[in-house]
Amino acid sequence: MSTAPHTLHLAAPRGFCAGVDRAIDIVDMALQVYGAPVYVRHEIVHNRHVVEDLRRKGAVFTDDLNDVPEGAVVIFSAHGVSPAVREEARARGLRALDATCPLVTKVHLEALRYAQQGYTIVLVGHRNHVEVQGTMGEAPDHIVIVETVADAEALVLPDPSKVAYISQTTLSVDDVRAIVETLKRRFPAIHEPAKADICYATQNRQDAVKELARRCRVVLVVGAPASSNANRLVEVARNLGADAHLIESADDIDPAWIHGDVGITAGASTPEDVVQACVRRVGECGDYRVQEFRLVEERVMFPLPGELLSVARAQGVSVGAGNERAAARAEAEFRVRHH
Repeated sequence: MSTAPHTLHLAAPRGFCAGVDRAIDIVDMALQVYGAPVYVRHEIVHNRHVVEDLRRKGAVFTDDLNDVPEGAVVIFSAHGVSPAVREEARARGLRALDATCPLVTKVHLEALRYAQQGYTIVLVGHRNHVEVQGTMGEAPDHIVIVETVADAEALVLPDPSKVAYISQTTLSVDDVRAIVETLKRRFPAIHEPAKADICYATQNRQDAVKELARRCRVVLVVGAPASSNANRLVEVARNLGADAHLIESADDIDPAWIHGDVGITAGASTPEDVVQACVRRVGECGDYRVQEFRLVEERVMFPLPGELLSVARAQGVSVGAGNERAAARAEAEFRVRHH
């Protein structure tokens, strides 16, 4: 008598978000229009597969702008940078392209606005994460970092009546909610963003992994150890009782993990071909039928920087239908500035 196959539940949305797509496209297009090498400050996204692929094409990754030759093209990663880094690039005559995710830029602008209004800003996030460091640089004298509920409970501020909070975009939605509830209880006058700072992709992937954890006890999250959003997916699954593992590739899958129904999802900077390799690897460990479920359709797209699109069009490099309007706008702005 044959045994019925187990189910491999494949979560969607998973993998690349609009901000990651945009960042990778910026590096790819910069290599086409300016030629190799182009320099990237910090890993463009936290995924070694992406970084290694771009490195093969001619991208050079560095955390120090002193490594970038004067006049060269430098790209700021999707995580964002502080104003001090931008100023350093200008002072050294570098041609800077900004691949900061627009949702991170939104948080930077919130920090700047609150600081200009004299607020103490509570930044909910991981102190050593590159995104938090960039945001902190917008108003270092006004920002205090809170990582946990305990931090929020212990917080002492100079003027409790003039407080605002912002957050890192890739945190656990549930963890941020608990911290914010504590902040609101302790500082009833606290101002909050008009729209939550946790990005849509982080929210959607966490909702999907919650569904995975309800369907199966074993969950594999494909992502990098340095990826905040991938690590949060593991935490969310484990908090719901799943046996969750963070893996970078199919080679990391231990056959001893694979039993019963299994779920796979991926962090927002994980390429789909890596996910599919993991699907095949699980299939080699047992009799599995693949079943994808999709909680929501993501139709978000962020245009590439106007300067890059303008140069690309001038060289006859295809910019894609979705970027045509931004390219035309960049050309119009160029004419206004120079005529």
